[in-house]
Formats: sequence, C-alpha cells, structure tokens
Amino acid sequence: MVKSPTKPLTLEEFLKLPETKPSSEYINGQIIQKPMPQGKHSKLQGKLVTGINEVGESRKIALAFPELRCTFGGRSIIPDVAVFAWERIPLDEHGEVANVFHTYPDWTIEILSPEQSQTKVTGNILHCLKHGSRLGWLIDPGDRSVLVYPLKQQPELLQEEQEILPVPDLVSGFELTVGQLFGWLKL
Repeated sequence: MVKSPTKPLTLEEFLKLPETKPSSEYINGQIIQKPMPQGKHSKLQGKLVTGINEVGESRKIALAFPELRCTFGGRSIIPDVAVFAWERIPLDEHGEVANVFHTYPDWTIEILSPEQSQTKVTGNILHCLKHGSRLGWLIDPGDRSVLVYPLKQQPELLQEEQEILPVPDLVSGFELTVGQLFGWLKL
C-alpha cells in the first residue's frame, strides 16, 4: 500500500515518523507499507535467520537480522532478512548492536508475499546491490523458486529441488538446496 502525504516528505522527515504495523519503507519519496507476513513467509524467515546465525554468529563472521530497517542511498527499507558481515555490524557506545543501521546489508533476502509487488521487492534488492550488498535472494513460496541476484552478474532462477543456493563467502559454511528451503514449510 502506497501512502501519499499531502506534501512530499524527505527521508529525514520520514525517519522521524512513528513506526507503523506492519512497517513502512521510504522508496523514491513514497511511503510504502509492507504487507503483514503470513505463515509461509514467517516460517521461511525464521528458519533462514536461525540457520544463517548458527553458522555466522558462532564463528563471529556474520549475523542475520529479521525485519531490520536499513537506511542508505536515499531509501529506508526493511529486508525480510538482512545479513551483515561481523565487522560491519553497527555498534553503539557500549559495544552493543546499534538500534539504527545507516548502511546496506551484505546479503539481502526478500520473501515474496502474495499481495506484494515483485517489481518493488526486486527494486529494493537492486538498490542494495548498487550500494554494496554482495548478494540478493527473492524467494517466491507461491511457485517454489528463488531468484538469485549476484553482484554484477545476471540473475539466476533456481527451482529444481537439488539446486544449491549460492551464498556470499561470509557465510560459506551455510549450505541449502531449493528442496531444503521449501521443505521447511512442511510440518
């Protein structure tokens, strides 16, 4: 859902607004509310964050965050999963994870919801890649496919169960096939 304010807001003005539920993003001068995550989306998101953090956090090489606001390059977006290299995680004055991330994720993962615009979500992935992200995934639970966006390469559509999903080198110990990813939806 696009909300059109009576006068255009700047990014700085948007960031001062109270958070909405579900969250809103600031893209090209527009406020766009994300859809409320549904069952498949939530299950995949939770398993991805847990799996990536099992590899990345234990070795202090990367950390995955669900629904983290990332503000950079004139946008404020909330990837479904934002993965940061350990040394790039913003810290506060106490050496703890900062609340505000004014930077791009190293790996951005989006899970398409049924009512979500694939073009808008792809635009966010491309924005991340333009500003420094190493890899983007667009997961479509509806057709059990993953569009992989490597940096400065042609996107690749993976939908065969045995295909191994590429991951950035910062989480090289994390391995997942298309079949395993969508197998998480079964109880």
